[in-house]
Amino acid sequence: MLILVTGGAGFIGSHLVTALTGAGHAVRVLDALLPAAHRTAPSRPDGVDWRHADVRDEEAVAGALRGVDAVCHQAAMVGLGKDFADAPAYVGCNDLGTAVLLAGMAAAGVRRLVLASSMVVYGEGRYACPRHGVVRPGPRRVADLEAGRFEPPCPTCGAPLAPDLVDEDAPTDPRNVYASTKLAQEHLAAAWARATGGRAAALRYHNVYGPGMPRDTPYAGVASLFRSALANGAAPRVFEDGGQRRDFVHVRDVAAANLAALTGVDGLPQGTVRAYNVGSGEPHTVGEMAAALADAHGGPTPVVTGEYRLGDVRHITASAHRLRTELDWRPRVGFAAGMAEFAAAPLRAGGPPGAATSANRKGAKPLSHPLGS
Repeated sequence: MLILVTGGAGFIGSHLVTALTGAGHAVRVLDALLPAAHRTAPSRPDGVDWRHADVRDEEAVAGALRGVDAVCHQAAMVGLGKDFADAPAYVGCNDLGTAVLLAGMAAAGVRRLVLASSMVVYGEGRYACPRHGVVRPGPRRVADLEAGRFEPPCPTCGAPLAPDLVDEDAPTDPRNVYASTKLAQEHLAAAWARATGGRAAALRYHNVYGPGMPRDTPYAGVASLFRSALANGAAPRVFEDGGQRRDFVHVRDVAAANLAALTGVDGLPQGTVRAYNVGSGEPHTVGEMAAALADAHGGPTPVVTGEYRLGDVRHITASAHRLRTELDWRPRVGFAAGMAEFAAAPLRAGGPPGAATSANRKGAKPLSHPLGS
């Protein structure tokens, strides 16, 4: 098949291009090379058709779709951004870009889509109260965060909650601009599928890490920020108390999930979108991840700061049962081995130098430490 990969020069996209070509597919890449993720020109594997253009450019998208059998849509602005002033940029890149791409696919007759979504569409994860069963905590309160009360209580009785794995049928509850745009992308894909008879898989990535992450950028994931700090000889700064639970999944496993979804979409009914969590299934705290990375790198030891971001959630970890059973996907890279590799792996140049080291304090508008994917 000829596969169009939007954002194919990015962190996940570049690994996906490698996996696709290795599986014998022809690959075409469309990437705007936004400065926040690309301070230097990316490498271009032999045999890949490269198109330097924005996914919002209708003419460029139409040209990139000619002869294409399927699309892997990875192009997006990621992370929580700096503050709400970033909202127009996120909506423009993520939602308008997706709308232009889907309109082009409808016109070109391309009916297979794999969409890079995110676990951030869920908001807080799954929680159980000993008295009230499964509950959904409300928004986190500044007063609680300022006082160091980071765990969300039961919204009915105030009792401590036990976090659990989230499956794809959980209600969605995006709690920041980036999360809202990712859910909107899923809704746009569903509208496209119904209108055209297309089929789509929405891959809800959890915390993706691995070689080639962009460094020194406020839009990177938390693993990249910690790795950037270590590369600069600084201690990783861990927000809250470090007890936030996440699912850290290696980028090569994410690329493999995209390959499985490309085949799997053919088995879906026409006009449908199927969501799949992409995670290792092994929750770890942010503090554990920072410690493992620092230990493998040889220090410095992480510092737990008590700082917070109001747009972050406390716990969000995945059940990847659907992806395993329906698409026969399995993660291959374990946490310890993946962190050891990542600690020594090169990072790509990201945004402006020093962007990820700006000061963050309680109540401030921090520029770093997004916990999403």
